[in-house]
Amino acid sequence: MTNPYKSLEKEAFWRPFVAERSMFDITDLWRPKHKIDNKTQIATYGSCFAQHIGRALDGRGFKWLRTEKPPQRLSEDNKKRFNFDIFSSRTGNIYTTSLLKQWCSWAAGKETAPEEVWEQGGRYYDPFRPIVEPNGFASADEVHKTRRVTIQSFKKSITDCDIFVFTLGLTESWFNKEYGYEYPMCPGTAAGQFDERKHGFINQQYEGIKKSLYDAMGIMRELNPQIKFILTVSPVPLTATYSGNNVLVATMESKSILRAVAGSLSCENDEIDYFPSYEIINSPVFRGAFFEPNMRSVNPHGVGFVMDTFFKCQKLKVTGALGASKEDAKCEEEILGSFGGTK
Repeated sequence: MTNPYKSLEKEAFWRPFVAERSMFDITDLWRPKHKIDNKTQIATYGSCFAQHIGRALDGRGFKWLRTEKPPQRLSEDNKKRFNFDIFSSRTGNIYTTSLLKQWCSWAAGKETAPEEVWEQGGRYYDPFRPIVEPNGFASADEVHKTRRVTIQSFKKSITDCDIFVFTLGLTESWFNKEYGYEYPMCPGTAAGQFDERKHGFINQQYEGIKKSLYDAMGIMRELNPQIKFILTVSPVPLTATYSGNNVLVATMESKSILRAVAGSLSCENDEIDYFPSYEIINSPVFRGAFFEPNMRSVNPHGVGFVMDTFFKCQKLKVTGALGASKEDAKCEEEILGSFGGTK
């Protein structure tokens, strides 16, 4: 009897590809659309987990594009403290696709960044990069000046890159009700003061998330017609949820929506690829082995396994050692955990 399943490769079947293997022998999880080499300029942005991709590229001899340079003689510890060399420019975490679109609109001059600044204890904070300067800026003018530098650096990372890697992180978002622009964090958490008259919550859904990401990539293509994209979904669970659901349920819903968006866009466009970092960490096949005891933070072995998979699937020879990264990601959302247990 003939049927189309008889011509499929082993990886299409659960028993030979998964059940009969050690989880560490599961390979070939990705067939890259975009081949990279040591000349490929790669920009990285998104949620906390995106930070590991940039460091892995840099550590293995590839071109991780960084367009916002730290001051000379700044120590490695202070580079991280002041959010340099975390992403390709000093944007801080970009958790949502709508926030990515907002940055793209500013970079392309389609919209002007708001003048809003938060003052607290004589120091000034950027609502759109609330933790890039841990102790705040000396003046509102300094906030605006450094924000303009970051917007231009973000634009340069788009125009100069060959591949733009974006890690989708959250569906939950906070907006200015009057003007419609988005904050990366709820005001009153990392900085600022929350005002229910000014600030509103939206748990974004599939259609809006997909449209924002599609629009953002369209703006980037206007700036760089040759740009290609690799999407990933952060495997890191939510620290907290304002959705009204249990945090475990909210996490699964959020990640499922983001995964569906990334997969849909990848299927629809040859210039958009999807890399399965989410599946590698969260699949039951891996038995939760890549999480720390808190079941949220990804341990160094998990990070190493994800990045080893990335390079092996690219069939690349690397100059640095494969394996675990011991450097933690800077995750603004973790601040929300400090507000838990108050009721």
